[in-house]
Amino acid sequence: MARAFQNPFRATSRFGCPCGHHATQAEHDAALGTDVQALSARVAETAVARAVFGGEARRRAFIARVGEATAAAALAAFFPMGHVREALAQGGGAIEKKDLKVGFIPITCATPIIMAHPMGFYAKHGLNVEVVRTAGWAVIRDKALNREYDAAHMLSPMPLAISLGVGSAAVPFAMPAVENINGQAITLANKHKDRRDPRQWRGFRFAVPFDFSIHNYLLRYYVAEAGLDPDRDIQIRAVPPPEMVANLRADNIDGFLGPDPFNQRAVFDGVGFIHILTRDLWDGHPCCAFAIGRAMIQEAPNTYRALLRAIVEATAYSSNQANRREVAAAIAPQNYLNQPVTVVEQVLTGTFADGLGQVRREPNRIDFDPFPWHSMAVWILTQMKRWGQIRGDINYRQVAEQVFLATDTADMMRQVGLAPPASTYRTHTIMGKVFDPADPEGYINSFAIRRS
Repeated sequence: MARAFQNPFRATSRFGCPCGHHATQAEHDAALGTDVQALSARVAETAVARAVFGGEARRRAFIARVGEATAAAALAAFFPMGHVREALAQGGGAIEKKDLKVGFIPITCATPIIMAHPMGFYAKHGLNVEVVRTAGWAVIRDKALNREYDAAHMLSPMPLAISLGVGSAAVPFAMPAVENINGQAITLANKHKDRRDPRQWRGFRFAVPFDFSIHNYLLRYYVAEAGLDPDRDIQIRAVPPPEMVANLRADNIDGFLGPDPFNQRAVFDGVGFIHILTRDLWDGHPCCAFAIGRAMIQEAPNTYRALLRAIVEATAYSSNQANRREVAAAIAPQNYLNQPVTVVEQVLTGTFADGLGQVRREPNRIDFDPFPWHSMAVWILTQMKRWGQIRGDINYRQVAEQVFLATDTADMMRQVGLAPPASTYRTHTIMGKVFDPADPEGYINSFAIRRS
């Protein structure tokens, strides 16, 4: 491939066919190999060189005088080479639907989906996206299923549950990208500062955002490791995140495992303290995600790719610690999170008051990584089965790979200069216990407290 598609900014390269190297069209066709991205980039450069220099003699003479690096840099300074490569990589198809509605819950987990609106990431890719604040996860799910939303911010287990028909009608749904990793906490009411040991929590009332959430599974995992049965020894109820602090203040709950900024808002309002960050249970765990129906992907593939590209770029920007204060200011206003900027900054920068008299510095309190590991999907499915949400035999790998679109995201990550993992499976360590995605049933059966 390297020989077939030579550098058009090298004086010794020749334009003998559409790609500029072969003597005949047959040789050109035979050389079309598997590295599509490299081919697209070289074809883009060759097309630009042809347009600028015209004849072969002019091109070769110019490059011989100034050198290939100088020629390439000079051309790039005056011609948007990156946009040409991008257009070719995306197939050059027109965006089928530019005006989109994307639903979100006002939490920091949705940072890339939210900030892509005020900071111009959607517009950069030719999309006019309305990000719509939504009351709760059931509403998000129903509006996405009814096609009132073109795509949505969802909890990472939700596309799996929807695709399996658990909790709703079965509709093929996809999760191309994770939005955030970490970024959650267990927050308790101030009256429980002397009851930090979860073995003391018998009878506690907890809130989680939704039944199909990493929050529900991590809370259950945490108390079960302490010897409590989450279905018998404590109460767990689904409460929309914006209502968690009010419920804590009203003594309707003793605590919650929920998303930020509401853990930090409980501290800010003086009604609760941060007991433990979820990164201390499972560092790098997925939480929220960009989700979209399979029908939308099939009907508008170029729209889907543009939307995914915008979100992957926004995710990479949000991950950079140097950008966190800027991002916090962008997403704090009323039409987005509707929170004091100082609360959002404490979450995103990882420098925060914990409600126990300490200022903690945890730069990885929340991070943003779009790659949807298939092994994470398998872990989620094991917890759904462990707690009786799904029953019977399940093809873990098949479901994971149909719903978590790792290939699409890996391709997009490469296009924006990120390096995706070489594999989509790996082991994970949750509270010191290693999860091997190759043995999901053995993992479930290793727990004494379970429903299945």
